[in-house]
Amino acid sequence: MTRPRLTLGADTVARWLLGAGFLVMLALSLPGQMTYDSLAQLHEGRVGQRETWGPAAYAAVLGFFDHLSPGPGLYVTASGFLAFAALISLIRLRPRTSWWGVAAAGLLVLSPALLIYQGIVWKDVLFANLAVAGFALLARIARDWTPGARPWLALAGLVLLLALAAQVRQNGLVVAPIAAAVMAWTVRGEGRQSSLTWGLGGLVVVIAASAVMGWLAEPTRVVNTAENPGLRILQQYDIIGVAAHDPKARLKDIAAVSPAAEEVIRHRATRLYSAERVDYLGSDPIIGHALWRTPAKVIAAQWRDVILRYPGPYLRHRASVFRWVFLTPAIDSCSPVTFGVAGPPALAASLEIPLGQDPTDRSLGNYASWLIDTPVFSHLTYALIALATAGVLMVRRQPQDVAIAGLMVSALGFAASFFVISLACDYRYLYFLDLAALAGLFYLALDPPLAELGLERRP
Repeated sequence: MTRPRLTLGADTVARWLLGAGFLVMLALSLPGQMTYDSLAQLHEGRVGQRETWGPAAYAAVLGFFDHLSPGPGLYVTASGFLAFAALISLIRLRPRTSWWGVAAAGLLVLSPALLIYQGIVWKDVLFANLAVAGFALLARIARDWTPGARPWLALAGLVLLLALAAQVRQNGLVVAPIAAAVMAWTVRGEGRQSSLTWGLGGLVVVIAASAVMGWLAEPTRVVNTAENPGLRILQQYDIIGVAAHDPKARLKDIAAVSPAAEEVIRHRATRLYSAERVDYLGSDPIIGHALWRTPAKVIAAQWRDVILRYPGPYLRHRASVFRWVFLTPAIDSCSPVTFGVAGPPALAASLEIPLGQDPTDRSLGNYASWLIDTPVFSHLTYALIALATAGVLMVRRQPQDVAIAGLMVSALGFAASFFVISLACDYRYLYFLDLAALAGLFYLALDPPLAELGLERRP
């Protein structure tokens, strides 16, 4: 009697590759790579106290896992599991898996986006994981949707993922309208009213759930008492940017309250202004003193005035800033990756987290250095991949294809939102675009729509 040969299908190999990639990422990164932002928000989550202007929800997430197991290790494991599980779930969306999908899975686990970034304790990474997982779940909902049958558990999971994503990243809410549009398209066969109800209703539910999460996450103790400091910094940066691009621009609102502050902006701040990042302005304490002593309502009024009265200089300033964050023309200045733990010694000591790098961290750094100046670290590359992927999927246009195309559009929209809010060129800000594009490319490789594109060989 001959025994049947054991054969592994492409779908099984792809799952095993991604599963192994998850374990390798953990082995290389645990307990987690951390910067000052990571340490500060972990400290906030541990003590239940607002100390920075980072998202309270992210600090709450870090605090939750920290209470279960001190340090960032459990959080990194859970966040990474969410990302890899979302990618693995894409395999089940297709009726078959090609060996192109296996090759794509191999490239994914070797990419810095998964191998390195998933081990970094940054809100940008968790946001990307939540958004990709949300759209992967939405794709399953769209594929299985039938009139009269409501997958309430999956829908509840979708709302929670998108709502938390909106709280973890300040501009994360931009993905929710795209998801709502996909939901409306999914139920279009049930009539216009039903489509509108599920689309707009779903968007309202996500916004409401996100607001509740934000309220629950906000700690009762607050050390940083400045009202919305992130918006205030953006307004000040834009005012200085307009003055730098148009020396004749009048800052009448600030001048009316504090002529000295207006002089500081015009003659000191504009010299230190850089589209690369706002941080350079902080090197001169006189600038900070003048700006922060000016009443918030005056800064807000001046910000609105320069946008309306000087749209040309404002757009040039914003275009320059966006060029830095999207194209990263000098990527070494844009903090592309981080390894080990870096931050104030007192803060790290209070968390009992040792500073520095170990040999594994340095090996990861060497690996990243080979790729830094290649398309692997280029948001433009991933934007083009996302555009192409969305276009190809909309040719086949199966329900799950539309959801994944929606993921591509939401990532592009998220990146575009930085045109008006970016303050620095840090590479991690657009990490969602990179991860979404890779997820879309992997999904496309699983079952390429060759027939729909006229590329399938005929006998």
